[in-house]
Amino acid sequence: MKKNLETICVHGGWKAKKGEPQQLPIYQSTTFRYETSDQMARLFDLKDSGYFYTRLANPTNDAVAQKIAALEGGVGCVLTSSGQAANFYAIFNLCEAGGHIITSNNIYGGTFNLFGVTLKKLGIDCTFVDPEWDDAKIEACFRDNTRAFFGETISNPGGKIFDIQRFADMAHRHGVPLIVDNTFATPINCRPFEWGADIVTHSTTKYMDGHATQVGGAVVDSGNFDWDANKDRFPGLTTPDESYHGLTYTQSFGKMAYTTKLIVQLMRDLGSIPSPHNSFLLNLGLETLALRMRQHCANAQKVAEWLEKNEKVGWVNYAGLPSNPQYQLAKKYLPNGICGVIAFGLKGSREEAIRFMDNLDFISIVTHVADARTCVLHPASHTHRQLTDQQLREAGISPDLVRLSVGIENVDDIIADLQQAMAKM
Repeated sequence: MKKNLETICVHGGWKAKKGEPQQLPIYQSTTFRYETSDQMARLFDLKDSGYFYTRLANPTNDAVAQKIAALEGGVGCVLTSSGQAANFYAIFNLCEAGGHIITSNNIYGGTFNLFGVTLKKLGIDCTFVDPEWDDAKIEACFRDNTRAFFGETISNPGGKIFDIQRFADMAHRHGVPLIVDNTFATPINCRPFEWGADIVTHSTTKYMDGHATQVGGAVVDSGNFDWDANKDRFPGLTTPDESYHGLTYTQSFGKMAYTTKLIVQLMRDLGSIPSPHNSFLLNLGLETLALRMRQHCANAQKVAEWLEKNEKVGWVNYAGLPSNPQYQLAKKYLPNGICGVIAFGLKGSREEAIRFMDNLDFISIVTHVADARTCVLHPASHTHRQLTDQQLREAGISPDLVRLSVGIENVDDIIADLQQAMAKM
């Protein structure tokens, strides 16, 4: 039977049989036993499915991956050791030396650095575009060697909404998939596949976990992109892989081609798997994801409205505010709520913003975001400090920008803490 997202959060991925544990078990084992050599050989040749080494597959990890795939409406999901690993694998599964990607310029600073600096060392070029440019200017950035377009549903830390349908149509006109990092929205508030995206990534460290207990990531494939129709761009998927006796992923695995290649080729060679224990903790967070997202969004809406009226606040960017220029775009993609993250600027200098944060009581200054606890960060001084002033401006990061991640505490207490800290500025 078809299940709603709230039910999938609780029951997806693991279904206990007679005498089995109700809760997903932790299969804390590196390897799995077989009775004959041929059984193991067939696994290595990809002729049978099963478990033989946790770097490639583990029952705990797979159950959680299946739950996330179901939440997003995808055909397959691979868990990784971090959100950064997820974004790297999502790109590297399609792109090799000599390739090119296009990405929104307002993405998370670590991803900006990964794409703009580290991938260049691997021979992969990246063009950053402003999503507010017109179609003609952005489409001029596509090349014969372009392999993907990348953006974030809600940008971190600026809170800008990505027009998924517009950029999916654009990417498809040029024969490449759209990859969307859906970390801040989660599938509870937005399912990018329903708007034409082809691949979704997550930092599961954030809302999916929700309690700052594990670091992880996920790559989810919709199964909708036709790799064979664009086979010259994606030879890794559409031509024989000599490391598996000439097997071709699209011919052998159909809609699971992208996911299978990521597991048996990239995970085989590069690792970056989560531990089964981390996946177990992630699953506990997923069980309450739908409940927590409703509270995060309700609290953030009230806090954003309070900030907008505060005389010490210079500006607020939260797409749930009717005054926000992206309000209608948010209604289209996120009708049930945005997320708990608000970007705002205080009147005054960078030092004033830092003084404000130092005066907070229970609101924590941490690198983390999207947690049950309310936390705050100054991106120009912290997460984005590796960027130049020019790159900061291009990414929409001003010196006064404060990233406030509203938790699930009582909203009156959150506002009272903000108020007392501002009173000491």
